[in-house]
Amino acid sequence: MQQVILVDDERSVRDSARQWLELSDFQVSDFADARLALRMITPDYTGIVLTDVKMPGLDGLAFQKMIADIDPHIPVVLFTGHGDIAMAVEAIRGGAYDFVEKPFDPERIVETIKRALEKRRLIIENRQLKMALSDCEGIDSRLVGTSPLMRELKKEITHIAPTIANVLILGETGTGKEVIARAIHNLSALSKGPYMALNCATIPVNMAESELFGHVSGAFTGASGKRVGKLEAANGGTLFLDELNSMPFDVQGKLLRALEMREITPLGANSARPVNFRLLSAMNEDPRTAIEEGRLREDLYFRINTVELAVPPLRERTDDIPLLFSFFLERAADTYGMTVTPPGPESLSIMMGHDWPGNVRELKTMAERYVLSPLPPKERIGKIMSGAMEDTHTSAVSLREQVSLFERHLIHESLARNGGIIKDVIADLGIPRRTLNEKMTKYGLKRSE
Repeated sequence: MQQVILVDDERSVRDSARQWLELSDFQVSDFADARLALRMITPDYTGIVLTDVKMPGLDGLAFQKMIADIDPHIPVVLFTGHGDIAMAVEAIRGGAYDFVEKPFDPERIVETIKRALEKRRLIIENRQLKMALSDCEGIDSRLVGTSPLMRELKKEITHIAPTIANVLILGETGTGKEVIARAIHNLSALSKGPYMALNCATIPVNMAESELFGHVSGAFTGASGKRVGKLEAANGGTLFLDELNSMPFDVQGKLLRALEMREITPLGANSARPVNFRLLSAMNEDPRTAIEEGRLREDLYFRINTVELAVPPLRERTDDIPLLFSFFLERAADTYGMTVTPPGPESLSIMMGHDWPGNVRELKTMAERYVLSPLPPKERIGKIMSGAMEDTHTSAVSLREQVSLFERHLIHESLARNGGIIKDVIADLGIPRRTLNEKMTKYGLKRSE
């Protein structure tokens, strides 16, 4: 239920306004004295304040300033007489949300309150997301997401990170495989050693061996100086080879020998050099397909996948979209030096219905576009996403699935917001307990989570 604090020293005004607002499904607490109303207002108050300007004791303008001291983002709407409009305009400059002139139009008040409540809802939701991000520690500070799939992945990472086992990370492009590799390194006993990353798909074929093993001066035409290869540079730390299936086939054989012998011989050198590092590899396809098509050595595959981690695509963990998007919004706003209003429920519904072919990388780009867009916040996501959907020609998620995803998100957010207290969730969502229980079971939601 949406909350409104109503303050006016005239009983008739309070009674008529309260009656109209309650008929419009607002939860109204009315007071004749602003000092009594002030006791209800805290930074966690989710509603708005509707107050008269001229009142005995504490007048509306002083009341508004005291509310701003508690939380400057609580919307305050002022009742004003005809002669008080200049005063009300001055109050808005001082932080008040809006004013309604007496005698007031009930429908205008309702519309004003709805807009003010929507603004407050966005502020509260943004604070909660920021708090969730700031509370993250350890693996949670590196991998953002609380969906069941991400919780399971974090559990696996936390379990294997302290070991020296080679790890193969599998996932679509843009899912964050290198973020996971760095998290494993940071949580390992080798975290104080070097972390070297190499994308095998970007190395020119004729430079692959030199890039990995290094070379001495004069090893080949153009080799005017010594070069330390990635394997040697990673000594005592971690080597991450992204898109390993793109490495030239003959170089894969030399990599396998280096892994087995724990030594490398730079191009043009006469003696081997010992190396000791942990290998993390990544691919964006099924390695068995790469083996069948002759792009990956089977013996190398068995050597590198002591542990295999599967990174879920974003479309399979849509519950993480609000938190991830908020995280990227904050970073983009800091990068571009801009303030930003987070998207509302309609925009989240659109995002949760998209199939995200570019995964987390695409969501990050979307957040940057959102921050830089000159459109009103309500229009930004729809405009950006419509272009993205036209580009990908996809409608993988049906309307029913979109509604279910959004419904699950709303229930999940309400559970989190109300600390899992069912009676508060029922009041928040306005649904019967039996319906809530059925939907929690349907969506796999638990109070404890």
